[in-house]
Amino acid sequence: MSHEQRFLNNRVCLNVLGNSLENAKDIFEAAQGHVLVGLLSKTYPSVDVAVEDMNRYMKEIDGAVSVGLGAGDPKQWKMVADIAKEVQPQHVNQVCTATGYTRGLLGQNDTYVNSLLSPTGKVGYVNMATGEFSSQVEQTLVPIDTAIVMLKEMGANSVKFYPMNGLSTRDEFVAVCEACARHDFMVEPTGSLDLENFEEILQIALDAGVPKVIPHVYSSVIDPVSKDTRIEDVKTLYEIMKRLV
Repeated sequence: MSHEQRFLNNRVCLNVLGNSLENAKDIFEAAQGHVLVGLLSKTYPSVDVAVEDMNRYMKEIDGAVSVGLGAGDPKQWKMVADIAKEVQPQHVNQVCTATGYTRGLLGQNDTYVNSLLSPTGKVGYVNMATGEFSSQVEQTLVPIDTAIVMLKEMGANSVKFYPMNGLSTRDEFVAVCEACARHDFMVEPTGSLDLENFEEILQIALDAGVPKVIPHVYSSVIDPVSKDTRIEDVKTLYEIMKRLV
């Protein structure tokens, strides 16, 4: 599948974590290819080891790899960018301040690069200070429309809105989605999404008119013992996606 075909009915693509190559292949099959499998840079000892392993996934799941930070850890920004340069995956997760650097290293505009913006507690405003050092000082309050225009200038494709804490930031998420729709920009709701709130969160984005949505569902669908993403849960999420789009 091409990047565009990754989206079910051109609207929604699931993002879940792969614990192993077999787990990733099962995920890919369960979501009928409409999924990006997250591989976290934080779990690898070096860029070289990560590149070698992720290239195996790229071959087995049709390039549907999402290079991740690891719980949004801003210290991982450089490793993510360096891995992305070598692997050329379909999707990259990145902190806001490293977005342009990452796009430059990729050397092309096909890979989807998100940019992490955080809730502020104030509807219509986001925190762009999500980098390694900027996240340690006082947060910025930037109007969401301004933030999206700046992300476009940096080569981003979407807002990764994190941490959402499920529906506890609902009003802020609605405002983000409405702004994404205005600017023809994608949104990636992330943080405490689960089988209970997934449908409502996805529906909010679709109702707002966001062109494409990549919901991230992580720990809530991971088996605590095996650490695999549960395939039955992926199937459930995919059925919800099919019903909504």
